[in-house]
Amino acid sequence: MKILIAPDSFKGSLSAIEVANSIERGILKVLPNAQITKIQMADGGEGTMEAMLFAKGGTKITAEVHDPLGRKIEASYALLATEPTAVIEMAASSGLPLLSPAERNPLLTSTYGTGELISKALAGFSGEKAAKIIVCIGGSATNDGGAGMLQALGVRFLNRFGEEINVSGGNLKEISEIDVSKQLLMNHCELIVACDVENPLLGTSGASAIFSPQKGATPDMVKILEENLTHFAEIVESSFPDLRGLHTKQGTGAAGGLGYGMMAFLDAKMQKGIDMVLEIMQLENILKDFSAQNRDLVITGEGAMDYQTIFGKVPFGVAKVAKKQQINVIGIAGTLGKDYQTLYQYGFDSLFSITDKPMTLQEAIDNAETLLESIAERVIRLYAKY
Repeated sequence: MKILIAPDSFKGSLSAIEVANSIERGILKVLPNAQITKIQMADGGEGTMEAMLFAKGGTKITAEVHDPLGRKIEASYALLATEPTAVIEMAASSGLPLLSPAERNPLLTSTYGTGELISKALAGFSGEKAAKIIVCIGGSATNDGGAGMLQALGVRFLNRFGEEINVSGGNLKEISEIDVSKQLLMNHCELIVACDVENPLLGTSGASAIFSPQKGATPDMVKILEENLTHFAEIVESSFPDLRGLHTKQGTGAAGGLGYGMMAFLDAKMQKGIDMVLEIMQLENILKDFSAQNRDLVITGEGAMDYQTIFGKVPFGVAKVAKKQQINVIGIAGTLGKDYQTLYQYGFDSLFSITDKPMTLQEAIDNAETLLESIAERVIRLYAKY
């Protein structure tokens, strides 16, 4: 029997490859001769850089940048071995895990560090050969419309007195003028934004309303952040008429509006993170050697699976490809959430949670490796029997 293990990470607990290794150990207890292939997956958020390095090879480059509150930290980006491409995870410099719960306040945070990483990656390429920078924009601690990122790339935001502002989510309303005369140019460089959400910049499904509460915003803060992003969009789109209406486009609300800033000023192209990773991993080619008649199997999963999984998450992407080959798909999650049964309509044959008794979230996180191994063993015992 051939078994493909292709999970996402279990956020806050295990990386994708650690998840795959745990599942593999459980399988081998039952089927020691199983032909197992493991793939490290991601959807454009945390873990995408590692997944691309896993597939393509390359090196990590560490640089000193600023965190969401302006403190100096070290963050890494990747240079792929097979092509002049850099991969940046914005969470490495502007991510929520960099802040303690008490520090989370999107009025104060900035994407400046992400702009620094883009600048350093751009400087790593030379000559006339076209280069590509892939920016993965999940897991942000910010709600500044990408203004901080742009400031690190030379864009100047001026108040009504002509003074430059150190921008954050809380002071975008002070911007009266945008000066791009010193903006770092992206000549000969293609910028791709890997994103797993389709939210616009503003409104009830926009960056502030949907995502800022996860970053520490109170209801009053949400109103201020929405007003500030609205003002920012008005200034941008009145200053640069070709950009009118951009704030309504899908993905502009990603990462607190970072998607908007990149599309507006860096001519960035949005791409579904899961589609990008599936292409790089060549999952379809791998599964061509699998056979439904031989009862070959795909196992995928992530920390939480629910009705939202179908909106570009790793398990959904993997299941969609597997079903083209009519291969059975099993999903394993830390928890099965709201309306998870919906997933049975989208290629999943069965779904399992790792918990085997009442336990707290922290207990599940602390024991995730053992729990994954155990559920994988139980699943395969049943699957192999029938």
